[in-house]
Amino acid sequence: MIQIYTTPSCSSCRKAKKWFDDHRIEYREKNIFNIKLTRDDIVLMLKNTESGFDDIISTRSKVFQEKNLNMDEMSMRDLTNFIIENPSVLRRPIIIENAKMQVGYNEDEIRTFIPRRLREIIMCTTCDKGHDCDYKNALDIYFRELQEREEKQLHSN
Repeated sequence: MIQIYTTPSCSSCRKAKKWFDDHRIEYREKNIFNIKLTRDDIVLMLKNTESGFDDIISTRSKVFQEKNLNMDEMSMRDLTNFIIENPSVLRRPIIIENAKMQVGYNEDEIRTFIPRRLREIIMCTTCDKGHDCDYKNALDIYFRELQEREEKQLHSN
């Protein structure tokens, strides 16, 4: 399941959620101002970074600047505690699924979260010959399949 760390006033967060909603991709949202971050949240983020804390912390954030902090001089424990107490220092949104992570919203990069079946349709690996597999047509095919699956589940219950 895709996990998105967001804040209410973040326009990039709204864009990411809209993209997932438009593509009917399920996700769990964690508003970092309403639900306190845990060490496990931070570890999950760090596990998927290339440059550790540098990838997830905005050193230009107001609280980071006010405290005049140097990340290189802080221990992992201190940085983790600082993030938990000051979640506004995180870049947003942070989107994670298994080993995939995206920080911020990027229209091209977010496509890495497209489900396997939709990728198959886009790449024309399973469609009948003659289908035009442009992205919009692929979405239409995928959404039709989702609708049929939902209807089957409804009738079987």
